[in-house]
Amino acid sequence: MRLFFCFCFCFFSMLIFTTSAYDPLDPNGNITLKWDIMSWTADGYVATVTMNNFQIYRHIQNPGWTLGWAWAKKEVIWSMVGAQTTEQGDCSKFKGNVPHCCKKTPTVVDLLPGVPYNQQISNCCKGGVVGAWGQDPSSAVSQFQVSVGLAGTTNKTVKLPKNFTLLGPGPGYTCGPAKIVPSTVFFTTDKRRKTQALSKADSKILTKKGLNTPRKDNAPLLQCTHHMCPVRVHWHVKVNYKDYWRVKIAITNFNYRMNHTLWTLAVQHPNLNNVTQVFSFDYKSVAPYGSINDTGMFYGTKFYNDLLMEAGPSGNVQSEVLLQKDQKTFTFKQGWAFPRKVYFNGDECMLPPPDSYPFLPNSARGNLASFWILSLTILILMFISIW
Repeated sequence: MRLFFCFCFCFFSMLIFTTSAYDPLDPNGNITLKWDIMSWTADGYVATVTMNNFQIYRHIQNPGWTLGWAWAKKEVIWSMVGAQTTEQGDCSKFKGNVPHCCKKTPTVVDLLPGVPYNQQISNCCKGGVVGAWGQDPSSAVSQFQVSVGLAGTTNKTVKLPKNFTLLGPGPGYTCGPAKIVPSTVFFTTDKRRKTQALSKADSKILTKKGLNTPRKDNAPLLQCTHHMCPVRVHWHVKVNYKDYWRVKIAITNFNYRMNHTLWTLAVQHPNLNNVTQVFSFDYKSVAPYGSINDTGMFYGTKFYNDLLMEAGPSGNVQSEVLLQKDQKTFTFKQGWAFPRKVYFNGDECMLPPPDSYPFLPNSARGNLASFWILSLTILILMFISIW
């Protein structure tokens, strides 16, 4: 089970950052939430909230993000565009014009795709799903607008919200108090004019909040297997050429009640510095330390296989990879054709113990027939589920 925590920054024109526990493969990964006050109203302000996921291979998948905070005064939310609160709260003291939410601690979720256009703004309404920056920067953003009342109408009278929380599938996050930071600058559509937000703030993450695991009908349902893990990664050493070797990668979902949108597979292997061709997946090198290029990210091609369906006939995706041999960095001996580490959707997989890896016998080092026996073996990588 992975332990995640995050950095959160909030702005009036606001910003929130979230990251997992320090990851050597993605040392600078974070999620940033900007809360920009765009205009003042009679009793408050209108803010645009933008979430950017700057993590290389970790994304927020279905059922998406959940954002919460506590108001510093007696603020209310008059209206929202592109998102909604999960509860309205007690608005009985208001007559006529009733706020969207009167709770002291509102909880906000993204709207689902297909809502009417008058409820949308740019980058909203994706069910809370936010892609990884390394996978697709255009999908690594989520946005909504909020009109806040009873909040004050100047930078001096507005009080920063506190106790920010960001939840998603898996462990969630608790953020520290917000701080005032410089206002965000915006460009007009024609890029010829700059405008800036009226105020901003940030906060640091403190502790893990809890779990928010994606489910349907409130209960997981796994296909019965000997390992009882929800996802299996199959690394199949398929062919051994003189100067190249070929691997087949298959990912199988054993959960009948959950699919994986925008899935990612990060693999650490010394020969990934010589990837020649990837056939059915997209691929990107992950090289956080410059000269060390032993880690790569596989992910689905958009609109083709970027969705790993629930368990069943369509609950798998697969591809083949052609690599050029490099005798200086690795060898087929003692099972080292297999990865050192594997991460599915950012969670580290459990690998079999090294002494169980298949490898060529000493008497058949150059024998292709013996290697064919190796090519028929599989490595089952069990993704540890967080329920």
